[in-house]
Amino acid sequence: MSIGTAKPTAAEMQGVPHHFIDSHSITEDYNAGRFEVDCLARLGELFQRHPLVILTGGSGLYLQAVTEGLDDMPQTSPAVRAALQQELAAHGLAPLVAELERLDPVTYGRIDRQNHQRVVRALEVTRSTGQPFSSFHTAKAAAARPFNVIKVALTREREELYQRIDQRVDSMLAAGLLEEVKALLPYRHHNALHTVGYQEIFDYLDGLHDWPEAVRLLKRNTRHYAKRQLTWFRRDPAYQWVELGK
Repeated sequence: MSIGTAKPTAAEMQGVPHHFIDSHSITEDYNAGRFEVDCLARLGELFQRHPLVILTGGSGLYLQAVTEGLDDMPQTSPAVRAALQQELAAHGLAPLVAELERLDPVTYGRIDRQNHQRVVRALEVTRSTGQPFSSFHTAKAAAARPFNVIKVALTREREELYQRIDQRVDSMLAAGLLEEVKALLPYRHHNALHTVGYQEIFDYLDGLHDWPEAVRLLKRNTRHYAKRQLTWFRRDPAYQWVELGK
């Protein structure tokens, strides 16, 4: 998944120790809750040796998990999750999104409905408990952490951002993204591959789109994802925004 995830190269990482790169298999059922536990343990080790650690990424939920903690979620049934994964593979995402809208309109309006993992997780909790996923979200205070957090968000003018996204997609395709996705076909049912950059090419390989349309959708969905990221971070007043290019 090196190309589709834009994994930093060895040259880019030279001289700066990185963590959680190539650390887990795509076959693992990994989530923000597990990342919170793993990352806090690693931070505890790092702060023994360093006064400053930089945590970077684009997933607001994962960053929130580490810096503030997540709401406690109930135990769910593995059978329910397996059934949802089978339904997703057989019928696609649309029926699950429709079910989520019917059972939990609050979560439907809040989450990224193109994100397979988010939709499946919400329905997993809802079906297992008989209660809406949103009912388990509380307004509890952020979890205490043994370190101070300075939040910084980078942005740039929207038109330039979208141009850079399109150029980045072109670069990833030139680097062999199609071949990478073909090699991952046996693992396509795993959550790690239900993401922008992989799903569009899976659909192309399934004959749902021709190649130009797949590329168009990949660029469009990546731009939409970037917009959702910006929306997420702007909800948190603690972030200090840095306008790049000015």
